[in-house]
Amino acid sequence: KRVLIPLVPEYIGYCDVGIEAGLITSQEARILQLEDGFFKYQVDFENLNVDGTVGLICVSRPTNPSGNVLTDDECRQLDKIARDQEVPLLIDNAYGTPFPNIIFTEVNPFWNNNCIVCMSLSKLGLPGARTGIVIANEDVIRYFSNMTAITSLAPSGLGAEIVNQLIIDNALLPLCHDLIQPFYRRRSELAVRLLREAIDNPGLHIHKPEGSIFLWLWFDGLSITTSELYQRLKQKGLLVVPGKYFFPGQAAVTDHAESCVRMNYVQSEQELAKGIEILARELNACW
Repeated sequence: KRVLIPLVPEYIGYCDVGIEAGLITSQEARILQLEDGFFKYQVDFENLNVDGTVGLICVSRPTNPSGNVLTDDECRQLDKIARDQEVPLLIDNAYGTPFPNIIFTEVNPFWNNNCIVCMSLSKLGLPGARTGIVIANEDVIRYFSNMTAITSLAPSGLGAEIVNQLIIDNALLPLCHDLIQPFYRRRSELAVRLLREAIDNPGLHIHKPEGSIFLWLWFDGLSITTSELYQRLKQKGLLVVPGKYFFPGQAAVTDHAESCVRMNYVQSEQELAKGIEILARELNACW
């Protein structure tokens, strides 16, 4: 059985999770052009092929790298498809709602007995705790427990203890809503403003920042690939990630994939401005 990713680009880590080649298959996203140079990815339900070879449908919400957030309606449609095929729908909720709530659009948490929702404490500022949370039906949790007993003989209780106390104190959701989410929203807005000021070219398209801690930039009409751009930027001390690495399950690298990069915006404001200045100079030289 294969894992279906119904919308790419998606998390780079999914590329290497399989023991055998061909575990992952995926569907390219529809591109919705928005105002002010923004765009948004959508699930292309008309061309989505879910057959008997699929054993799991996997999405992230919000998505690393693009910051795309599946709408409530998209989640409901994917859930119906999963139920019709009698396979689970897995939602990677590492950045999502209700915590850490690094999400800038109005959506509802999604779960039912056919869903597996995976969460993390890393984006709460506790990456060292190495604590994941799985919300699923009892049978799935039993399988996870059996697996964890083998792969993690003595899992740390630190993360569980910390988050348990935050929940008891009714502090977890206020921490996310009042501190974490506003910080990343402001930093995202700053990054977009700096990009607009530095890069005056209609070929710059920014995926609508709906969540996560990255911006996804599409350089339409660039004379070089973003893999080449990466090499040039690296020589000048700036690191971005070429888009082609975020399309797991695709048979070939598309022109769109080679026109995009993922940009992190969590550095200090000074470093962010300096990095965007370097990016703008290099783009202006090769557009």
